Amino acid sequence: MPRIDVKDKAASRSSSHRKHQHHCATPELCRLYTFSQESKDHLRKFRLGTSRASDPQAVIYMIDKQTLEIKQDEDKTVYTRLEDIGDDLPDHSPRFVLLSYPLTLPSGRLSVPYVLLYYLPVTCNAELRMVYAGAKELMRNTAEVGKVIEIDSVDDLEDLPSKLGAA
Repeated sequence: MPRIDVKDKAASRSSSHRKHQHHCATPELCRLYTFSQESKDHLRKFRLGTSRASDPQAVIYMIDKQTLEIKQDEDKTVYTRLEDIGDDLPDHSPRFVLLSYPLTLPSGRLSVPYVLLYYLPVTCNAELRMVYAGAKELMRNTAEVGKVIEIDSVDDLEDLPSKLGAA
C-alpha cells in the first residue's frame, strides 16, 4: 500500500479547499454556464446606467437550456414598471431579473437598490430548478448586484418596494 506523506495530505486538503471557494454550487457547474462578451458588456452598462435613473429599470435574463448560456431574453426589453415585468415572466419557467429601483427611505433619503430577482415559480420542473439554482451565484457576481430576492409568483412583485425598504 502506498504511503502518503503528511505534507502531501495537507497539500491535497488545501487544494481541495480552494476548489470549493467558487461562486457556484460546485466548480463543475461554474464551468458549465457562460456569458457572451456582449452579455457581460450589457450587464456592466446596465448596472452603471441605472444608478442615476429616476424610474425603475429592469431586464430579464434566461438560461439557454441547450448551451447553458445566460443571456437577456429575446426582445431585450428594458422595463420601467413592475407590472410589465410580471406580464412577461413565464408561468412555468425560472428567470433572473435585474432591477434598479429608485425609492425614498423612511429617513427621506433617496436610494437606488440594484438587486437580482430570482424568479422560481412553484410550477417549474425539477430540471429547470437545478439549472437556475446552479447559476444563481454566478449571475449575482457577474451582474454585481447588492442583494438577491427570491420570488415564486408574479404577485410577489407588488411587495418589492417594501422589501427594498421604501417609506
